[in-house]
Amino acid sequence: MESTSRLYDTLTQLFGQYDVWQDKRHFKALAWMVVGLIFTGQISPTTWLVYVNTEVYAQSTVRRFQRWLKNERIEVNNLYGAIIQSALVEWNNHTLYLALDTSMLWGKYCLIRISVIYRGRSVPLTWKVIEHGSSSVAFETYVPLIEAAHLLLPSQANIVFLADRGFADTSLMKYLDSLHWTWIIRAKSSLIIYRRGQRPIRLGHVGVQKGHALFWHNTYVTSKRYGPVHLALGHPQGVNEKWVILSNAPTHVTTFDAYRLRFDIEEGFLDDKSNGFQLESSLNRSADVLTRLCLVLALATLYLVSQGTEVVHTGKKRFVDAHWFRGSSYLKIGWNYVRRALVRGEVLIGYMRLDPREDPDPA
Repeated sequence: MESTSRLYDTLTQLFGQYDVWQDKRHFKALAWMVVGLIFTGQISPTTWLVYVNTEVYAQSTVRRFQRWLKNERIEVNNLYGAIIQSALVEWNNHTLYLALDTSMLWGKYCLIRISVIYRGRSVPLTWKVIEHGSSSVAFETYVPLIEAAHLLLPSQANIVFLADRGFADTSLMKYLDSLHWTWIIRAKSSLIIYRRGQRPIRLGHVGVQKGHALFWHNTYVTSKRYGPVHLALGHPQGVNEKWVILSNAPTHVTTFDAYRLRFDIEEGFLDDKSNGFQLESSLNRSADVLTRLCLVLALATLYLVSQGTEVVHTGKKRFVDAHWFRGSSYLKIGWNYVRRALVRGEVLIGYMRLDPREDPDPA
C-alpha cells in the first residue's frame, strides 16, 4: 500500500493548495477516488477500495465514496475551475483551441463538455451531464458552460472555439462574437448562404471536387441572414463527404487544419470510455452523480497529461513509450510513468500544468 499512499499524499497536497473546499474531507475522499481510478483504470468504487490505505471495512469505504458522489455541496465546475485555471495560467498571448461536443451514455444521458485541445488529445474544461435521449442539445442548455469557461481562461489568450454541425446555431455564433472569440463551426449542407448581388444558394448544391476547396467571404446565413460570416467548402482526401465550415475569421486552407483539431475531443471521450477509464461500466444512473463522477475523470486526466508533458520535456519518454517517435498520447505516457515511478520510488510531479509551448514530439 506504500505506492498508493505516495500517490494519495501527492494528490492531497496538490488539491489542498486551492481554497475552494467547504470541507477538507471532500478533497481527501476525492484524492482516494483518483488514486483508485489511476491504479485500476475502472470507474467503479468497489474496485477502488482495494487501493485505499485505511483500516475501516470495505463497505464503509464504498459508502463514503457514494455519499461524496451524491453530495449536492460538491459543485464540480467551481472546484475543478480553480485547478484548471491554474493549469492554464501561462497561456496569455498564446492560442487556445476549445472544442464543444456531446457524448451519449446508455442512450439515456448526455455528457456536454467543453475541452481544451492539447497535443493531440483534449483536457476537460467545463461539463454537465443531463438526462436526455439525444446528443443534440439546445443553446440554452450548453451556454452556461461557455459562460463558465470564459471566466476560467486567461484574459489575454487568443481563443478559437470549434464545434460540429450540431451546434451550427446563429445564437451560438452571436454569443461567441460578443466574447470576441474566433469560432470555426461545421455546418450542414442544407444551410442557405446569402451573398451580395447573388441569388441565395443551398450549400449542398455547390459542387467541389475531392481534394479541392473554395472560400467565400462576407456572406450571410439562414433566414435570419446572420453575418457577415466566412465560408470554407471543401472535400478532403480520404473523407466521404464535403465539409462546410463557417467562421467569423476569413477562411483559408488552414481553416480545415484548425477544424480538424475538433476531432481530438472525440479522442478524449474515447479515453473516458473504452480506451481508458471505462465510464460506461459505471452503475450510476443519475445525471448529478455522473457529473461529479466526471470530476474524478477530469482530475485524473489533467494530472496524467501534466505528468506525461513533464516526461517528454525531461527526455524520459522512451522509458514508458516503446515507439521510436511518440506513439502514445500524453495521457498514456503520464499514466505509464506514474505506475513506473510508484514501483521504482521515483518522484511524481506535485502540480497540474498544461505547457503552452509547441509540442516537441508530435505523434
